[in-house]
Amino acid sequence: MMTLNLFVPFFMFVVGLVSFTYKCKHLLLMLMSLEFVVLSIYLTMFFMFNSFLFEYYFSLVFISIMVCESALGLSILVVMVRSYGNDYFQSLSVLW
Repeated sequence: MMTLNLFVPFFMFVVGLVSFTYKCKHLLLMLMSLEFVVLSIYLTMFFMFNSFLFEYYFSLVFISIMVCESALGLSILVVMVRSYGNDYFQSLSVLW
């Protein structure tokens, strides 16, 4: 059971990284794949804390930071779509 609990988040991590590297045209797809990677890290921490009977305080802090990070990413996406009309990652070089 422990190997399955660690295999699923590892598989999610690899799929998220592959998706991040191959779907690099749109910013929304990149943000979604990064959130998938962070979710796999959260699942790994949750399973590890659960197996060692630790407190879940650190996982609550991690998920709150994850929510703040996703809100910042979505705000950047909204500003980019309002300014340029698309969410292509290549148009970010125009911003700087």
